Amino acid sequence: MIDDRPAVPHYTQLVTPDSVSHTLVASLAACWTEVSDAGGAAGFPFPPVDPAEVTAAVDRIVTSLDPASSRLVLATLDDSLAGWLHLRRDPFPLVAHWGSVHHVQTSLRARGLGVGAGLMRRARTIARDEMGLEQLRLAARGGIGLEDFYGRLGWQEIGRWPGALRMGAEDDRDEILMLLSPL
Repeated sequence: MIDDRPAVPHYTQLVTPDSVSHTLVASLAACWTEVSDAGGAAGFPFPPVDPAEVTAAVDRIVTSLDPASSRLVLATLDDSLAGWLHLRRDPFPLVAHWGSVHHVQTSLRARGLGVGAGLMRRARTIARDEMGLEQLRLAARGGIGLEDFYGRLGWQEIGRWPGALRMGAEDDRDEILMLLSPL
């Protein structure tokens, strides 16, 4: 009998630079390029993006990995990268109780399978249970429904920077500030 149920995403985290292979760096960069070129709000707003610039950005993230302050959270489907995000904390004592989520993205082939929501739930658990954080923050591009996605996961909009993001001529977007607290 053939099992036609959809694959279940698997979530993991990486906390040190040496835990990230060259093959995984290439997969992370390919996902980021694909998402950005499709108009995704993951850090490179003007498609088409230069894959070399994306790879350099991935390398900077990987170099910053540290169990106390910087983690990659990955989703895989059938042993293939389906999405990822970057979870960070600032070690400065005044703000060390909160973290931030960056570059949330799901590969196009994995859209609609709950991968993004699963990544966000996993990040919340890691932040609370392993990093000892009390709240998470993120900034999202307005005008594409991201505040609704995050809102369904318990995040609250706490402010906006009106017109902060210039996407093109006569296309300024708000940057939406969101908070998840308590974790």
